[in-house]
Amino acid sequence: MTNNSPEQNRTLTPEKEFSEKLTFRDYLIATEQKANQPLPIWRLIAPLMVQIGLILAVPSQAMYTEMTGKTVVLQTIPAYSNNLLQGSSLSFDYNISRSETLRRLTGWRDWVTQNSLRNGRINQGSTLYVILQEQQSFNRGLPAAWRPVRVSSDRPMYLPNNQVALKGNYQDGLINYGLENYYVSEEQRQLINNDLSQAQQNRDGRRTPIVVKVKVDPQGNAVPTSMWIGDRNYRF
Repeated sequence: MTNNSPEQNRTLTPEKEFSEKLTFRDYLIATEQKANQPLPIWRLIAPLMVQIGLILAVPSQAMYTEMTGKTVVLQTIPAYSNNLLQGSSLSFDYNISRSETLRRLTGWRDWVTQNSLRNGRINQGSTLYVILQEQQSFNRGLPAAWRPVRVSSDRPMYLPNNQVALKGNYQDGLINYGLENYYVSEEQRQLINNDLSQAQQNRDGRRTPIVVKVKVDPQGNAVPTSMWIGDRNYRF
């Protein structure tokens, strides 16, 4: 048997001496103790704050648009009540959602060229800005719909006070502005259905045009605030 001399023992560093005394069982115990230690409070709060931020992002955007946006009136395609009311929501179909309307405007051909694939089809999700111009209303109590005057791939930096740029996205042959669906209460649905039916009867069965008031913010995003069926106004 070999005995270590005092000189040899003195040459061991503290780290080496500790490693020779540490067993695998000691390592497991230390690992388990570390795993059982409570997490720092910031590691619990951080994911929660991220989730809250995601939840509040959409309402905050809508509030910002309503507070900073300019009031614009949009014309819908005339609709029967069963086309407008879909379950618990209103489904709006605007004239500026149709390519038949937009292709007559300045800038449409340039936008199609910039956003078309090699096969000639327009790329899904392509961004479009429709510049709308305010119109004078001659009908007491009923606002006049703003008229589309041109189309642009980029958001215009400067516009006169009587114009606004509304942002949309191309999807399956239509332009979606995020204003197509809006949830309403059961009471509102009944009133809207009655007004549509009455208006159609008064006009010999012809479909009734509806105008929708929206707020458009400087980035082109919009939220609906109310609509008119005839001379009756419904606030959202």
